[in-house]
Amino acid sequence: MNRKKLLIFGIILLLGFGLFYVYNNVLYKESRNIEKEESFFLLTSADLIKQYKSDLSKSDEKYLNKTIEIEGKITEISESTITLDSTIFCSFDKKIGQENLNKKVRIKGRCIGFDEMFNEVKFDQCTILE
Repeated sequence: MNRKKLLIFGIILLLGFGLFYVYNNVLYKESRNIEKEESFFLLTSADLIKQYKSDLSKSDEKYLNKTIEIEGKITEISESTITLDSTIFCSFDKKIGQENLNKKVRIKGRCIGFDEMFNEVKFDQCTILE
């Protein structure tokens, strides 16, 4: 009887530690700070869209969820998004001013994939580099 109680207690203890680990390291893990991360690639918007249109799966394998710097001309600005050369959609965490419209810029962000509906490569957590 004592062995059975000890075994049950051990299982409950292991389960408790397992749940504690999952809670602290998986569910509430700090989000990435893309602005401070080093970029994996530096590309022009034309190069990136060309690669995505030629081979979607290979491009996703190479760029998806990576920190990338993109150079291009701002063709559209809304409250917290920018479109580069009508093909790269960049989402920001703050409002964007209209003063950069039609200017060439370098943007750093995380690639979240190709949107086939709009024919755009999408980025989030973007920042404009000076």
